[in-house]
Amino acid sequence: MRKIGLTSALVLAAALVGAGEARVDDLQELVSDARDSVLHFTSDPAMDWFRDNVKNAKGVLIIPRLLKGGFIFGGSGGSGVLLARDAQTGAWSYPAFYTLGSVTVGPQIGGEAAELILMMMTQRGLDSMMASSVKLGVDVEVAAGPVGAGTKAATADVLAFSRTKGLFGGATVEGAWIGEREGWNEECYGRHVRPIEILLDHKVTNAQADSLREAIVRVSGTVPTSQSPSPMSSP
Repeated sequence: MRKIGLTSALVLAAALVGAGEARVDDLQELVSDARDSVLHFTSDPAMDWFRDNVKNAKGVLIIPRLLKGGFIFGGSGGSGVLLARDAQTGAWSYPAFYTLGSVTVGPQIGGEAAELILMMMTQRGLDSMMASSVKLGVDVEVAAGPVGAGTKAATADVLAFSRTKGLFGGATVEGAWIGEREGWNEECYGRHVRPIEILLDHKVTNAQADSLREAIVRVSGTVPTSQSPSPMSSP
């Protein structure tokens, strides 16, 4: 029974993350939702540590909707975008598309959607995202980010912040895996492009992501890149 339940959970997690290709409209919606999540975190009184320390992050991975579901065995997953901060100029990159998935085991009944932002606080944390996939807590150290007044600073390669309501409580990402959305990045930028080329080499731009970058700029107090954006379009 346990083996069957775990298999069901894996299938559920895959379904929640979604394995299909995305249309341009879907990508635009995801980028827009990511911007909204940044604004939600920025205005949340409990996220003062997050707001004060975005400027120190090497990168941020924004998952606007982390979905969980199931009875006893629950899967979780969501798609999002990663932006990196240039260490020399403080400028933020255009987004690369990623997916996050995990399997959770426990007395979970019902389902919910959460907003999740992962802050890469070390170069190791950011570098790990250049791989095709990474497992949090195994390939890279992860910890819950400080939330609320009087919280102490946390130390880890990656800090996780979530805004969650419902029966599941807070989101737990220990053991979750993160992988790049290769096809989505190609759809967004009109050609095959690797995350390192988007995030570190700044080889592509997209005007549809400027509002997201501006939201990050406002909360971090940094400046955007001076690259000329190009419209989001299909190849």
